[in-house]
Amino acid sequence: MVVQETFPAQDTPVDDPKLEFWICVVAIPATLLLGLFFHAVMPGVQRIFFGMPLHELGHAVAAWFCGFFAIPTLWKTVVFSESRGWLMPVVLFGAIAFGMVKAWRAEKYGYLPVLLALLVAQGIGTFYIREETAQMLFTWGGDGFGMVLAAALMATFFFGKRTELYKGWLRWGFLVIGAAAFSDMFGTWWAARSNRDAIPFGEIEGVGLSDPMKLLEEHGWEIPDLVRRYFVTGLASLGGLALVYAWGVLRARSKAHEKK
Repeated sequence: MVVQETFPAQDTPVDDPKLEFWICVVAIPATLLLGLFFHAVMPGVQRIFFGMPLHELGHAVAAWFCGFFAIPTLWKTVVFSESRGWLMPVVLFGAIAFGMVKAWRAEKYGYLPVLLALLVAQGIGTFYIREETAQMLFTWGGDGFGMVLAAALMATFFFGKRTELYKGWLRWGFLVIGAAAFSDMFGTWWAARSNRDAIPFGEIEGVGLSDPMKLLEEHGWEIPDLVRRYFVTGLASLGGLALVYAWGVLRARSKAHEKK
């Protein structure tokens, strides 16, 4: 009697690791270049469909981490009170804590420091900084946190290989949205370094003063500080994305070599 020994198929979420490596190398730089191209030729369209949604989400995220209840819409983020409430801090704390429990149970320990940092940021924003400072922060957070969120969307390209994020088209969708939104917001402040007319000053009908105008008139910022803070935030977001990109490419390269 001959017993045929069988081995389980290798547990890998990627069908072609070598192709995945080259996709990881090319995807983010190419999509960012494409985003810059559209920023040059169709800035208005890019702003409406990509930049503005993340801009408003940036306002809302800043408000949430400062203890304010806010809902982002297409052209305006509605903050429901001028003072902090209890609902948003409880909801946000619960969401972060739930994420930490899920990461622990799934043995994804690398997510825990990130989630812990978010918890610390919520504590500082909700219990430490003054309400006036919080209002300044979520005014700045449109393009400020918007650029951070756009970079985070692009960074998701390297994660979730065993989830629908990778199996479907979500990671490509997040990559395109993130690159287009980042190019829109960062492109504005890149241009503002040498051309102050690029700064979106003024008043928007049905919304009120633009964010830069509020920061100048209501919070006492100076134009050089305004431009520098947004520009440095964009550079820091790119720096964080570059670190994730390097890690993702090296990891994909290692997986590709394992298949040889």
